[in-house]
Amino acid sequence: MNCSLNIALVSMSALSGEHPQASVVRELACALARPVRDGDRRNHVTVYARRYDDAARERTRLGPGAALRLLDAGPPRPLAEHDLVRHVRDMADGLRRRWSGAGRPDVVHAHGWIEGLAACAVARELGVPFVQSYHGLGTVERRAGRPVHPARVRLEAALGRGADAVLAGSEQEADALVRLGVPRPKIGVIPYGVDGEHFSQAGPTLPHGDRSRLVTVCRDLADGGVATAIRTLVNVPGAELAVAGGPARRELEHDPAAHRLRMLAKRLHVADRVIFMGRMPRRSLPKLLRTARLALCLSPDRPEPRAALEAMACGVPVVTTPVGGNADSVLDHITGLHVPAERPVEIGRAVRRLLAEETTRHAFAIAAADRAHSRYSWERIAAETLRAYARLLPDAEPERRRGAGPERRAEPAVPAQARESEPAAALTS
Repeated sequence: MNCSLNIALVSMSALSGEHPQASVVRELACALARPVRDGDRRNHVTVYARRYDDAARERTRLGPGAALRLLDAGPPRPLAEHDLVRHVRDMADGLRRRWSGAGRPDVVHAHGWIEGLAACAVARELGVPFVQSYHGLGTVERRAGRPVHPARVRLEAALGRGADAVLAGSEQEADALVRLGVPRPKIGVIPYGVDGEHFSQAGPTLPHGDRSRLVTVCRDLADGGVATAIRTLVNVPGAELAVAGGPARRELEHDPAAHRLRMLAKRLHVADRVIFMGRMPRRSLPKLLRTARLALCLSPDRPEPRAALEAMACGVPVVTTPVGGNADSVLDHITGLHVPAERPVEIGRAVRRLLAEETTRHAFAIAAADRAHSRYSWERIAAETLRAYARLLPDAEPERRRGAGPERRAEPAVPAQARESEPAAALTS
């Protein structure tokens, strides 16, 4: 692509924090702004996000060609999902003001279903191609027993049917979207990327002892994966488990989930082999991962989206439940192992065998690092995303007919007046 695009990414999350979705959008924005090939012009990427802090600057530079612009939509503080939906109309009004006239983008890409409700309405009005990403689906959350907004599943389906293209993060998410009624030809699969400069095999490490260290990285200590890892440790004598996640380390003592996990470790007589690190800043995470013999990603239904990729980039084989993006990124018996969820005896047997087979583990480590740095580099992810955008542009009709995503066929974009009106009207009026 040798022409410069004006790309609008929409996120309700604050990009200043370490929320997985926010950091993915931030890194994607910077990658999209970099020229894909020599001679290509730099794209202009703006991330439009809801203001979370009264003191935050309205416009912030994220990198060359990429900027963050904050919009007022509700009170300037973090809000739960049920409260955010009340401010979709305010967000849509802010986008409309920014995109009118000279600020009109060439393509709009919403990240999240609430963001999609606001962005889809305005993109339709302006006749701008609209792309939807979800970063998790309500059907998955509901199946896991987590609270879900009563309209979320219905509106996610409607957004997918009305979008010009839908970019799923994994094959499993793509299949779930088809079950929701989103036409398969609209769906492309583009995974998350990994920062290969920050997450690499070479670099400093945290101090550690002589035990074989297993590492699990999560955002939510209560998601089930950590409990399974602790139960697995019973079947891996001599190993230790480092758990990075939950609140900051100084707050772990008062965290209910951390307390339950500590009591579990005590009952199983492995408390002396479990180290709770708390939530770690991303700059420190590679130092921990480089101390690991294996990384465990054992969530039964909602794995941390980038934990496996970042471990692989540091040359650490991954033992994972084949759920979400991990089913695609971790190649069984090549870059790690696929294991059944919540089966600690079976998982422990697999871990024990891999720890004992140094040659196999070393081969897995080489393959893991190679796969992470080649297939999941942000440069490659940005190139695939730009190809998906290009198929929707008015001067790319032949390409548009080839598909919305890198591996799936697509149908032509639906004219604005013919698209389903439910997402735009449901919560913005």
